[in-house]
Order: sequence, then C-alpha cells, then structure tokens
Amino acid sequence: MIRIAVMVSGQGRGSNMQAIIDACKSGKINGQVALVIGVKDDAPAMERARGEGAKTITLAPKNFDTPEGYDHAILNALTENRIDLICLAGYMRVLGQCVIDAYRNRIMNVHPALIPSFCGKGMYGHHVHEAVIARGVKFTGVTVHLVDEDYDTGPIILQSIVPVEEDDTPDTVAARVLKHEHQTYTDAVALFAEGRLRVVDRRVKIIES
Repeated sequence: MIRIAVMVSGQGRGSNMQAIIDACKSGKINGQVALVIGVKDDAPAMERARGEGAKTITLAPKNFDTPEGYDHAILNALTENRIDLICLAGYMRVLGQCVIDAYRNRIMNVHPALIPSFCGKGMYGHHVHEAVIARGVKFTGVTVHLVDEDYDTGPIILQSIVPVEEDDTPDTVAARVLKHEHQTYTDAVALFAEGRLRVVDRRVKIIES
C-alpha cells in the first residue's frame, strides 16, 4: 500500500483530492492519503481533508524567509510522513528543485486540457476552458502527467478526450472535464500503486498487469 500526499491550493474545493481519497477507500487505489499539504489552513480543500480524517499540514510560502526554506519544509513533511507519491490537486506553484529531485517520477498533476495544447504558465482552471472556447476546438480533455521543473512539461501518463459542443460555455466545458479528471487521475494513481508505470526517454510506458 502506497502513502500519498495531496498538495492543494488556497481556493480549490478539493474535488480531485476527494476522488483520490474515495478511490483509496473503495480499493481502486492500493494506497492511502497519508498527508494533505495546503497553503491556507481555512481553504475549502483543507477543511474537506480534515472532514475525511486526513492528516493536514499548512505551509504558507509567506511565512518563510526564502523560497528554499519553504521548499525544504515541504520536503521535510513528505519525508517525515514516509510519502511514496505526491499528487498535486490545484496546487499552483512550481515545486522546488529539492522536492523534484527527491521525488523524481513520483509527482503527478492533472491538467484540464490535452497537453501540449492550452497549457503552461498561467493556463490553469477557468483560464484553460475560456481559451478552449475562444479557439473553437472540437475536443478538449484531461492530461495526467508527471511533474518536472516547469509547468505542464513532464512525461504524460494518461489522457482522456472530452468533446466540445457548439453551445458550450467555459462553465459547461469545465463541468464535463471535471468528471473525466476524477476518473483519469485515479486511474493513473492506481497504475502507480500497482507498480505498472515506467519512464523511458520522457515517455511513460504502462506495464501489463
């Protein structure tokens, strides 16, 4: 059984975190959410985590003298709680090099579009869906990828395609995509927990069970 840390934002509701918790409880994921790290103690996702009985730690960047101090505090929390996999769920910051190095190929993120489209710095949340509508694409989707030193550039694990209808708005696209986020993210975490992911030359290979 793997020990998972979920990192959340200061504003997010924590629905992807909840999906991971639920998948652990149902047995889909052979693991447990052993730690939730947030930047605001009263964030909706943190309150939701405490309601589920998950251990929470609040680490606000503004409370540290340097970015490096903040990064090392994150790494210490992960190490002390014997974390095997980090799942970002709305967490907006680029992780520090010390965290990336210690957890190389053991950090996941979900992005609400088909990378390499509509991704990169500034492309998060509703901004993505607004750009999708403005561009007039017929399909968008979900990408679960490993995290490296930049925004949305790590190796891709899984992708799901979501159609864009002619009368869609950013809100309706967001709602449709979110359902696929929960499914695709938990599928990817389950594969990791089963030891079925291998990274070869920036490509993720899924090993047959």
